[in-house]
Amino acid sequence: MPHAKKIDRVALSPDGTQVAYIVNGELAVIAANGGSSHSIAVEGRLPLREAAWSPDGKRIAFLADLPGDVPAAQVWIANADGSSLAKHAELKGYAQDPRFAPDGSKLAVLFMEGMPRVAGPLQPMTPLAGEIDEKIFEQRIATIDLANDHLTQVTAPDVYVYEYDWTPDGKSWAAILAHGNGDANWWIARLYMVNAANGKIREIYRPKWQLANPRISPDGKNVAVIEGLMSDAGLTGGEIQVISTAGGVARNLTPNSTTSPSALAWASSDRIAFAQNEGGNSSFAEVSADPNSKASAAHKLWSGEELTGTVSDAWVPAAAFSSNGSVTAMVRQSASAAPEVWAGPVGSWKQLTNLNSSLKPAWGEIRNVNWNNGTTRVQGWLMFPKDYVPSKTYPLVVTVHGGPSWACTSHWDEEVMGPESAMGYFVLCPNPRGSYGQGEAFTQGNVKDFGGGDYLDIMTGIDAISKQYPIDPKRIGIRGHSYGGYMAMWATTQTHRFAAAVAGAGISNWQSYYGLNDIDEWMIPFFGKSVYDDPAVYEKSDPMHLVKAVKTPTLILVGDRDGEVPMEQSVEWWHALSNQNIPTKLVVYPNEGHLFIKPADARDYTLRTLEWFEEWFAKAR
Repeated sequence: MPHAKKIDRVALSPDGTQVAYIVNGELAVIAANGGSSHSIAVEGRLPLREAAWSPDGKRIAFLADLPGDVPAAQVWIANADGSSLAKHAELKGYAQDPRFAPDGSKLAVLFMEGMPRVAGPLQPMTPLAGEIDEKIFEQRIATIDLANDHLTQVTAPDVYVYEYDWTPDGKSWAAILAHGNGDANWWIARLYMVNAANGKIREIYRPKWQLANPRISPDGKNVAVIEGLMSDAGLTGGEIQVISTAGGVARNLTPNSTTSPSALAWASSDRIAFAQNEGGNSSFAEVSADPNSKASAAHKLWSGEELTGTVSDAWVPAAAFSSNGSVTAMVRQSASAAPEVWAGPVGSWKQLTNLNSSLKPAWGEIRNVNWNNGTTRVQGWLMFPKDYVPSKTYPLVVTVHGGPSWACTSHWDEEVMGPESAMGYFVLCPNPRGSYGQGEAFTQGNVKDFGGGDYLDIMTGIDAISKQYPIDPKRIGIRGHSYGGYMAMWATTQTHRFAAAVAGAGISNWQSYYGLNDIDEWMIPFFGKSVYDDPAVYEKSDPMHLVKAVKTPTLILVGDRDGEVPMEQSVEWWHALSNQNIPTKLVVYPNEGHLFIKPADARDYTLRTLEWFEEWFAKAR
């Protein structure tokens, strides 16, 4: 089957009239109301990424990656029509998130000088060697004076900046940052104001949970952020908080919401537009930020069974917003429609590209389904077998998403649910407690309870689906990656119902995992304390302590440079199952991290998964 072309970035000009997008490293610009696009390329046709518009909408900044084993990038700016193309910097290290100053005189960028790999804990980690004395590469805000191309690293060398936004006067940034190891400390980062001239920082908000999407109001008086229990940077969900740039108490604009906001923009100094997960769907809404407003509840503008984002590999609903929030641009996709670029007012978008218009899904229909676990309402997605015939019985594969603070959505799926449906399986992707889509209380529902209520949410989903559809009870499998890999391991200690399991980068032993992984700060919000202070709360969710109950044939897949869930967790599970003569197979992918970056490895991962289910489903007939 032909693969969908990957859309790496969608950026909307502040006035909402032009859209820049990057496909397979090539930059194109098109009017937001449609028409012909034109491309912009640099010397050597280097792959491009990270497009950003100037405040007046006349110029575009973007990065060009240089070839080689270590990251290096050039910073380019061109007029919207492609003219006056000029290189303004060459950065040896990893760079991302360029942003023009409000007056257009400077360009800021997040920069990690000398970084030997792409930033982030999902990427392949640098192997340990020699005497271990942690070398920290901090991500700093650097500015480029566009008049003379002078580069200045502004923030301090001991501070890691995760996200930032310019104040309207260009004198400061609002930034989410932390001291120390950037991969590990995102979970304890705080909100600061940063002086753009000297890098001095002033804390304005210390959150209880995690922060994302800092955005300063047009009048410069307030910062809006999304705060919530988040298991990974980039997997954003929570509630919208507003904090004065002078500091003080945060105001929650979406308390007790039954949705999960995931991206926001100021539409005016007293109004915020945002994207959210609403019961597994993408949704857009607005909320007043005026403390004197009588309209306190968010107003929904649109909702649909699809996934919107600024990239085709979107993790949560998002969009690029115009400066007044009246126009949005995005990648729209669903299980039945391949990714394309769209733009326009919310709910009245126009399709701008036909990059993947010839593609038809090789899988079956998908439905948004709900069921009850006691008084808890649970949502998920059920994909039907390709060429479904109601009179036949079919296997069921339960695919548990990662996170756990994340959610399954309806999207163009060439890697997980789609191939399994094409094999003739039902595929259920549940969003149990701990997931996004039903509000922050639901997301926090698995705190100190991994493998408890979330596991029962999944199992009651299997029961509900099995009553409605012709599923063979002897041919039910479970699979997942990361938290989903953990749940595949855990489930096989709780039941013999599954004919086969596939655990990708799963956690088999919470107690040993705590000391092995590179990001242990993520565990404190979920478990309450470190494993050294409260080992019992970790032990009760630990598959290894119940491994003697396992009978399920299990395939185990992992990258050898995974820092989030180190390979040793998979080796430990494989060793335990082998010792008990449980059919098992371990596959370690060299030079891969928590996410697989090599297409050949990703394909092999999928193929091995399908072969494993096919083998054990055949034996279970």
